[in-house]
Amino acid sequence: MRIIFTSDTHGHLFPTNYAKNCPENSGLFLLASQIKKDENTLVLDGGDSLQGTPLLSYYLEHKDEYDFNPMAEGFNAMGLDYYTLGNHDFNFGYEAIEDYTRYMKATIISANVEDLDGKLGIQKNVIHTMPDGTRVGITAAVTGYVNVWEQPEHLEKLNVTDPVKALSEQYEELKDKCDLTIAIYHGGFEEDLETGALLSQSSENQACKICRELGYDILLTGHQHIAVAGTIIEGTYGVQPPSNAVKYCLLNVDKKDSSFDITSELVIPDAPDEKCREIIEAHSFMNGLTDKIQTWLDEPIGCLEKEIAPEAKLDAAIHGSKVAAIFNQVQLDYTGADFSCTSLANDPLGLKKEITVRDVLGIYQFANTVEVKEVTKAVLKAALERCAEYFDYNAETGEISVSEKFLKPKIEHYNYDYYAGLEYAYDLTRPVGERVVMLRKLDGTELRDDEKYTLVTSNYRATGTGGYECIGNCKSVGSYSDEMPDLLINFIRKNSPVKEIINGRFTVNNLTV
Repeated sequence: MRIIFTSDTHGHLFPTNYAKNCPENSGLFLLASQIKKDENTLVLDGGDSLQGTPLLSYYLEHKDEYDFNPMAEGFNAMGLDYYTLGNHDFNFGYEAIEDYTRYMKATIISANVEDLDGKLGIQKNVIHTMPDGTRVGITAAVTGYVNVWEQPEHLEKLNVTDPVKALSEQYEELKDKCDLTIAIYHGGFEEDLETGALLSQSSENQACKICRELGYDILLTGHQHIAVAGTIIEGTYGVQPPSNAVKYCLLNVDKKDSSFDITSELVIPDAPDEKCREIIEAHSFMNGLTDKIQTWLDEPIGCLEKEIAPEAKLDAAIHGSKVAAIFNQVQLDYTGADFSCTSLANDPLGLKKEITVRDVLGIYQFANTVEVKEVTKAVLKAALERCAEYFDYNAETGEISVSEKFLKPKIEHYNYDYYAGLEYAYDLTRPVGERVVMLRKLDGTELRDDEKYTLVTSNYRATGTGGYECIGNCKSVGSYSDEMPDLLINFIRKNSPVKEIINGRFTVNNLTV
């Protein structure tokens, strides 16, 4: 028996890089052209399908105009059998999930997502019988952090429960009825798989706990975007594919008497060939949508006074980011908050002088909204101390590097924040937690210990995720429904040509921004 597993495909359907407007070896149609499915093959997916590319951004804004769902078309072409939901699939509310499930031929499974409206057809588990009679029990769950991150209105018709408890209940239900048990978990590994070191105290990722405590034969994980070709924890075989449909997990499961011999690999698809082109041609009914997307992406919206070259992550974190300054200014202008903080995606980001919609969606890749929090000086200092954890410092050489905590098990440059409206300084020779040695307003005015201020940030950071519980615990005094990509587009249109923005000032070990 073979198992083909994808996860975190994030809207990648065509072998196309929309930001660069060029071909790339990724996407469900490319995988569909190279997956050799037969009656002894199960094709499974771990969620996070509905967010991540301009294709999905445009489609979800105009879905009522179409009688198909792009990602459903891709998974149907792959011959997907069973799938679950990831945390980002909740970002657009119940109607977007309903639209997705309506067009999917595969069965949706989740043990910890309760559909209060009853329209999604969610199964808690399935038992799939292979041609040789092998009974395969399959269940699934999504990280419970959906309840932390997601906007309440998106969960009004959905109830997300504890994934470990739900998977435990399903294991007890399946173990005596099946020969092989599989759990699809949209969550990752909370430990370093090489050293066993605990990487996080939070319950966002609990794959190791599931392996140790429950007893599934196979755990198919996602969410972290890390490549795990195969690992065994307490007898449970675990894998995880990287994001964006650039690879998939292939598991070979051979029955040996009363047990199974499991091997696996991460498969990189070849460049698009004639079969891929045939699949795309068979979906030519989507051409109207894709043509509109390209026209929309190429729409000029304004310009910068001076081009911003792609900013290397560590260099920007030490010396400041011109891109982050724009993001922060957008948030400040929109809300009128005292201060703003923002983060950047993992890739180095820049902006050409002449800007299109494509460029904006390339530098701000998430459909975040903004939220205003009531904060104190102590909260701001605590948040900046968390930012300072991004740096490792070698006292002997004076070298500054990115902390392993932001690189393993998942690359998390996006958990380093840039602030506007403040002047602050980090001294990395001091212990972690004591590195912020100066903090005041940008005009030099000292912050008062007993005064309350307003901080605007993304709805993602406002939950406290990423180690910013100090922000998450603060009172929300303003929530907005407009998404940041739209706010950025409007800001550039209004302020073109956009001059260099200096709205924050900081130093790292006396290195001037």
